[in-house]
Amino acid sequence: MPVAFISRLSHSLTMDSIGKAFMELTRYEHLSPSDQSRGLPSPPLEKPSPPEGPFISLPAPETIRVPPLDLRRAIEARRSVRKYARNPLTAGEISYLLWCTQGIIQVVEPYYTLRNVPSAGGRHAFETYLLINRVEGIKPGIYRYLAFSHRLLPVDLRPGTADRVMAACLGQAFVRSAAVTFMWSCVVYRMAWRYAERAWRLVHLDAGHACQNLYLASLQVGCGTCAIGAFDDAMMADLLGLDGTDEFVIYCAALGKLPRPGPSPEG
Repeated sequence: MPVAFISRLSHSLTMDSIGKAFMELTRYEHLSPSDQSRGLPSPPLEKPSPPEGPFISLPAPETIRVPPLDLRRAIEARRSVRKYARNPLTAGEISYLLWCTQGIIQVVEPYYTLRNVPSAGGRHAFETYLLINRVEGIKPGIYRYLAFSHRLLPVDLRPGTADRVMAACLGQAFVRSAAVTFMWSCVVYRMAWRYAERAWRLVHLDAGHACQNLYLASLQVGCGTCAIGAFDDAMMADLLGLDGTDEFVIYCAALGKLPRPGPSPEG
Protein backbone atom coordinates (compact mmCIF):
# COMPACT_ATOMS: atom_id res chain seq x y z
CA MET A 1 0.00 0.00 0.00
CA PRO A 2 1.23 3.55 -0.69
CA VAL A 3 2.92 5.29 2.26
CA ALA A 4 0.51 8.22 1.99
CA PHE A 5 -2.46 5.87 2.33
CA ILE A 6 -0.95 4.13 5.39
CA SER A 7 -0.34 7.53 6.95
CA ARG A 8 -3.97 8.55 6.34
CA LEU A 9 -5.17 5.24 7.76
CA SER A 10 -3.06 5.64 10.91
CA HIS A 11 -4.47 9.10 11.42
CA SER A 12 -7.98 7.77 10.85
CA LEU A 13 -7.59 5.07 13.48
CA THR A 14 -6.45 7.55 16.10
CA MET A 15 -8.60 10.56 15.27
CA ASP A 16 -11.69 9.27 13.56
CA SER A 17 -14.08 6.40 14.09
CA ILE A 18 -13.40 2.79 13.21
CA GLY A 19 -16.33 3.09 10.83
CA LYS A 20 -14.59 5.75 8.77
CA ALA A 21 -11.44 3.63 8.61
CA PHE A 22 -13.54 0.67 7.43
CA MET A 23 -15.11 2.75 4.66
CA GLU A 24 -11.68 3.99 3.57
CA LEU A 25 -10.11 0.54 3.48
CA THR A 26 -12.94 -0.93 1.42
CA ARG A 27 -12.82 1.66 -1.37
CA TYR A 28 -12.12 0.15 -4.76
CA GLU A 29 -8.75 1.87 -5.08
CA HIS A 30 -7.48 0.04 -1.99
CA LEU A 31 -8.74 -3.47 -2.72
CA SER A 32 -6.43 -6.45 -3.01
CA PRO A 33 -6.71 -8.66 -6.11
CA SER A 34 -9.56 -11.09 -5.56
CA ASP A 35 -8.95 -14.82 -5.41
CA GLN A 36 -11.29 -15.20 -8.38
CA SER A 37 -9.06 -12.89 -10.44
CA ARG A 38 -6.05 -14.94 -9.33
CA GLY A 39 -7.62 -18.12 -10.68
CA LEU A 40 -8.27 -19.77 -7.31
CA PRO A 41 -11.25 -22.15 -7.08
CA SER A 42 -14.61 -20.91 -5.87
CA PRO A 43 -15.62 -21.90 -2.32
CA PRO A 44 -18.74 -24.07 -1.94
CA LEU A 45 -22.06 -22.29 -2.36
CA GLU A 46 -23.43 -24.08 0.71
CA LYS A 47 -21.81 -25.49 3.83
CA PRO A 48 -21.55 -29.29 3.76
CA SER A 49 -23.99 -31.38 5.75
CA PRO A 50 -23.70 -34.99 6.96
CA PRO A 51 -24.85 -37.31 4.17
CA GLU A 52 -26.99 -39.34 6.57
CA GLY A 53 -28.74 -36.32 8.08
CA PRO A 54 -31.03 -36.49 9.96
CA PHE A 55 -33.03 -34.22 7.69
CA ILE A 56 -36.53 -32.79 7.83
CA SER A 57 -38.07 -32.38 4.40
CA LEU A 58 -40.16 -29.26 3.87
CA PRO A 59 -43.19 -28.91 1.61
CA ALA A 60 -42.02 -28.18 -1.94
CA PRO A 61 -42.32 -24.47 -2.79
CA GLU A 62 -44.58 -25.11 -5.78
CA THR A 63 -47.13 -26.89 -3.55
CA ILE A 64 -47.47 -24.07 -1.01
CA ARG A 65 -50.57 -21.92 -1.25
CA VAL A 66 -50.72 -18.55 0.52
CA PRO A 67 -53.37 -15.81 0.38
CA PRO A 68 -52.76 -13.08 -2.20
CA LEU A 69 -51.52 -9.80 -0.78
CA ASP A 70 -51.22 -6.55 -2.71
CA LEU A 71 -47.58 -5.44 -2.75
CA ARG A 72 -48.35 -1.82 -1.93
CA ARG A 73 -50.52 -2.93 0.99
CA ALA A 74 -47.72 -5.18 2.25
CA ILE A 75 -45.15 -2.38 2.07
CA GLU A 76 -47.39 0.16 3.78
CA ALA A 77 -48.38 -2.35 6.50
CA ARG A 78 -44.79 -3.36 7.28
CA ARG A 79 -44.04 -2.84 10.95
CA SER A 80 -41.72 -4.39 13.52
CA VAL A 81 -43.87 -6.64 15.72
CA ARG A 82 -42.68 -7.86 19.12
CA LYS A 83 -45.87 -9.40 20.52
CA TYR A 84 -47.13 -12.68 19.10
CA ALA A 85 -50.08 -15.00 19.51
CA ARG A 86 -49.39 -18.52 20.78
CA ASN A 87 -50.57 -20.13 17.55
CA PRO A 88 -47.91 -22.24 15.83
CA LEU A 89 -46.81 -21.89 12.24
CA THR A 90 -47.44 -24.77 9.88
CA ALA A 91 -44.62 -26.59 8.11
CA GLY A 92 -45.90 -25.06 4.87
CA GLU A 93 -45.68 -21.55 6.27
CA ILE A 94 -42.08 -21.91 7.48
CA SER A 95 -41.23 -23.54 4.16
CA TYR A 96 -42.69 -20.52 2.35
CA LEU A 97 -40.76 -18.02 4.50
CA LEU A 98 -37.49 -19.86 3.92
CA TRP A 99 -38.22 -20.00 0.19
CA CYS A 100 -38.91 -16.25 0.08
CA THR A 101 -35.70 -15.35 1.95
CA GLN A 102 -33.11 -17.78 0.52
CA GLY A 103 -34.91 -20.03 -1.96
CA ILE A 104 -32.82 -21.07 -4.97
CA ILE A 105 -34.17 -20.49 -8.47
CA GLN A 106 -31.09 -21.49 -10.50
CA VAL A 107 -27.60 -22.83 -9.79
CA VAL A 108 -24.64 -21.94 -11.99
CA GLU A 109 -21.87 -24.08 -10.51
CA PRO A 110 -19.44 -23.20 -9.11
CA TYR A 111 -19.89 -19.46 -9.41
CA TYR A 112 -23.30 -18.33 -8.24
CA THR A 113 -26.94 -19.04 -7.47
CA LEU A 114 -30.01 -17.05 -8.40
CA ARG A 115 -32.37 -16.80 -5.42
CA ASN A 116 -35.50 -14.96 -4.36
CA VAL A 117 -33.36 -12.16 -2.90
CA PRO A 118 -30.54 -10.27 -4.61
CA SER A 119 -26.89 -10.75 -3.70
CA ALA A 120 -23.73 -9.20 -5.10
CA GLY A 121 -22.53 -11.41 -7.93
CA GLY A 122 -25.06 -14.06 -6.94
CA ARG A 123 -22.60 -15.17 -4.26
CA HIS A 124 -25.19 -15.51 -1.46
CA ALA A 125 -22.81 -15.80 1.46
CA PHE A 126 -25.51 -16.62 4.04
CA GLU A 127 -26.54 -19.75 5.86
CA THR A 128 -29.97 -19.62 7.54
CA TYR A 129 -30.37 -20.95 11.06
CA LEU A 130 -33.74 -21.14 12.81
CA LEU A 131 -34.71 -21.18 16.44
CA ILE A 132 -38.00 -23.04 16.24
CA ASN A 133 -40.32 -22.67 19.22
CA ARG A 134 -43.72 -23.37 17.65
CA VAL A 135 -43.97 -25.03 14.24
CA GLU A 136 -46.42 -27.89 13.79
CA GLY A 137 -44.67 -31.26 13.53
CA ILE A 138 -41.16 -29.92 14.22
CA LYS A 139 -39.49 -30.36 17.58
CA PRO A 140 -38.33 -27.10 19.23
CA GLY A 141 -34.63 -26.30 18.82
CA ILE A 142 -32.09 -24.86 16.41
CA TYR A 143 -32.00 -25.99 12.79
CA ARG A 144 -30.03 -25.09 9.66
CA TYR A 145 -31.83 -24.56 6.38
CA LEU A 146 -30.28 -26.43 3.46
CA ALA A 147 -31.32 -24.25 0.54
CA PHE A 148 -30.07 -26.61 -2.18
CA SER A 149 -32.37 -29.44 -1.04
CA HIS A 150 -35.02 -27.33 0.77
CA ARG A 151 -34.63 -29.28 4.01
CA LEU A 152 -33.84 -28.63 7.66
CA LEU A 153 -30.90 -30.10 9.54
CA PRO A 154 -31.18 -30.27 13.36
CA VAL A 155 -28.32 -28.46 15.11
CA ASP A 156 -29.29 -28.28 18.80
CA LEU A 157 -32.48 -29.79 20.21
CA ARG A 158 -31.54 -29.64 23.88
CA PRO A 159 -34.01 -28.12 26.35
CA GLY A 160 -33.52 -24.42 27.09
CA THR A 161 -32.36 -23.47 23.61
CA ALA A 162 -34.83 -20.58 23.39
CA ASP A 163 -33.46 -19.12 26.63
CA ARG A 164 -29.91 -19.34 25.31
CA VAL A 165 -30.80 -17.61 22.06
CA MET A 166 -32.70 -14.93 23.99
CA ALA A 167 -29.66 -14.36 26.20
CA ALA A 168 -27.46 -14.04 23.09
CA CYS A 169 -29.93 -11.44 21.83
CA LEU A 170 -29.15 -9.37 24.91
CA GLY A 171 -32.18 -10.62 26.83
CA GLN A 172 -34.85 -9.45 24.37
CA ALA A 173 -37.83 -11.42 25.67
CA PHE A 174 -39.80 -11.51 22.40
CA VAL A 175 -37.23 -14.00 21.05
CA ARG A 176 -38.51 -16.57 23.56
CA SER A 177 -42.17 -15.80 22.80
CA ALA A 178 -41.73 -15.83 18.99
CA ALA A 179 -42.74 -18.90 17.01
CA VAL A 180 -39.48 -18.78 15.02
CA THR A 181 -36.32 -16.68 15.06
CA PHE A 182 -34.23 -16.48 11.89
CA MET A 183 -30.46 -16.22 12.41
CA TRP A 184 -28.45 -15.51 9.27
CA SER A 185 -24.77 -16.37 9.40
CA CYS A 186 -22.27 -15.11 6.86
CA VAL A 187 -19.55 -17.27 5.30
CA VAL A 188 -17.67 -14.18 4.28
CA TYR A 189 -15.08 -15.80 1.99
CA ARG A 190 -17.91 -16.91 -0.29
CA MET A 191 -18.28 -13.20 -1.10
CA ALA A 192 -14.64 -12.15 -0.61
CA TRP A 193 -13.45 -14.75 -3.15
CA ARG A 194 -14.91 -12.46 -5.80
CA TYR A 195 -14.87 -9.01 -4.20
CA ALA A 196 -11.88 -9.06 -1.81
CA GLU A 197 -12.20 -6.50 1.03
CA ARG A 198 -15.32 -4.99 -0.55
CA ALA A 199 -17.17 -8.15 0.50
CA TRP A 200 -17.48 -6.89 4.07
CA ARG A 201 -19.62 -4.02 2.78
CA LEU A 202 -21.68 -6.15 0.43
CA VAL A 203 -22.77 -8.83 2.90
CA HIS A 204 -24.44 -6.21 5.08
CA LEU A 205 -26.47 -5.03 2.08
CA ASP A 206 -27.49 -8.62 1.38
CA ALA A 207 -28.71 -9.02 4.96
CA GLY A 208 -31.17 -6.19 4.44
CA HIS A 209 -32.51 -7.77 1.26
CA ALA A 210 -33.23 -11.08 2.99
CA CYS A 211 -34.83 -9.54 6.07
CA GLN A 212 -37.10 -7.22 4.08
CA ASN A 213 -38.41 -10.22 2.15
CA LEU A 214 -39.14 -11.89 5.49
CA TYR A 215 -41.09 -8.85 6.69
CA LEU A 216 -43.25 -8.79 3.58
CA ALA A 217 -43.77 -12.53 3.22
CA SER A 218 -44.65 -12.95 6.89
CA LEU A 219 -47.72 -10.73 6.39
CA GLN A 220 -49.05 -13.19 3.82
CA VAL A 221 -49.14 -15.96 6.42
CA GLY A 222 -50.59 -13.83 9.21
CA CYS A 223 -47.31 -13.17 11.00
CA GLY A 224 -45.39 -10.17 12.27
CA THR A 225 -41.61 -9.83 12.23
CA CYS A 226 -39.01 -7.89 14.18
CA ALA A 227 -35.44 -7.59 12.92
CA ILE A 228 -32.68 -7.92 15.53
CA GLY A 229 -29.31 -6.22 15.20
CA ALA A 230 -28.52 -6.26 18.93
CA PHE A 231 -26.86 -9.54 19.85
CA ASP A 232 -23.66 -10.80 21.42
CA ASP A 233 -21.48 -11.96 18.53
CA ALA A 234 -19.45 -14.48 20.52
CA MET A 235 -22.51 -16.00 22.21
CA MET A 236 -24.27 -16.35 18.87
CA ALA A 237 -21.24 -18.01 17.31
CA ASP A 238 -21.01 -20.47 20.19
CA LEU A 239 -24.72 -21.33 19.94
CA LEU A 240 -24.43 -22.20 16.26
CA GLY A 241 -20.97 -23.78 16.39
CA LEU A 242 -19.33 -21.04 14.28
CA ASP A 243 -15.80 -19.69 14.59
CA GLY A 244 -17.12 -16.11 14.69
CA THR A 245 -14.53 -14.87 12.20
CA ASP A 246 -14.74 -16.79 8.93
CA GLU A 247 -18.42 -17.38 9.64
CA PHE A 248 -20.38 -15.06 11.91
CA VAL A 249 -23.99 -14.12 12.62
CA ILE A 250 -24.84 -10.97 10.69
CA TYR A 251 -28.59 -10.46 11.37
CA CYS A 252 -31.56 -12.02 13.16
CA ALA A 253 -35.33 -11.67 13.02
CA ALA A 254 -38.08 -13.03 15.25
CA LEU A 255 -41.60 -13.71 14.01
CA GLY A 256 -44.88 -15.18 15.11
CA LYS A 257 -48.58 -15.13 14.45
CA LEU A 258 -50.14 -11.68 14.84
CA PRO A 259 -52.20 -11.28 18.00
CA ARG A 260 -54.98 -9.81 15.87
CA PRO A 261 -56.01 -10.34 12.23
CA GLY A 262 -53.35 -9.15 9.80
CA PRO A 263 -53.93 -6.82 6.84
CA SER A 264 -56.67 -7.94 4.51
CA PRO A 265 -55.28 -9.72 1.44
CA GLU A 266 -57.75 -7.69 -0.61
CA GLY A 267 -56.56 -4.45 1.13
